[in-house]
Amino acid sequence: MAHPALHLYVLAILLLALSFKATSTSTSTHSRRGLKSLHFTLYQQEAINKTVYLIVKGVTGPDVSPSASPFGSLFVNQDLLTISPNSSSKVVGVAEGASITSSLDGLTNIVMEKITLELKHYKGSVSVLGTAHNIKVIDLPVVGGTGDFMFVQGYIKPSLVTFENPNIVYKIEFHLYWPSYVANHFSHIDRSSTLNGV
Repeated sequence: MAHPALHLYVLAILLLALSFKATSTSTSTHSRRGLKSLHFTLYQQEAINKTVYLIVKGVTGPDVSPSASPFGSLFVNQDLLTISPNSSSKVVGVAEGASITSSLDGLTNIVMEKITLELKHYKGSVSVLGTAHNIKVIDLPVVGGTGDFMFVQGYIKPSLVTFENPNIVYKIEFHLYWPSYVANHFSHIDRSSTLNGV
């Protein structure tokens, strides 16, 4: 029969190995699921030559479609963000930025945007920098923020709702994430939440 001390030694090594495995598994799980998130939708109210202006008209390339802008065109905007597609609905933010038509077909734009938000429990801004398409829905990366959106990551998903010249309405879906080391500093950020009453 084996020595009782040997059993204790083997048991101690086994427990140590199991606790190491449990620790490394929970760390791995934490890093995957440790992000705090916030998801909501707003509507960008744009009016040509009122809230969005063509500053530089670019060069028209071959076979440009009606929904295209000339290559090199520079637009600036300062648009209101509302809680519904109706322009008279509650205003909860402002989108200020610029876009440059960056493809010869006139459909792709480099977008730089600062979106200032005053929501029920969140105040601050998010910064967006990416490439948008005039027809296709493409995710635009959120590269940072201020106020309650400090260190935020994620993306927005803009899509056209209506275009009745000169008024344009975009639906903007926000998908925002805070790393756990930052989210712990903001007590009002839940593990994952969706804003309904914005």
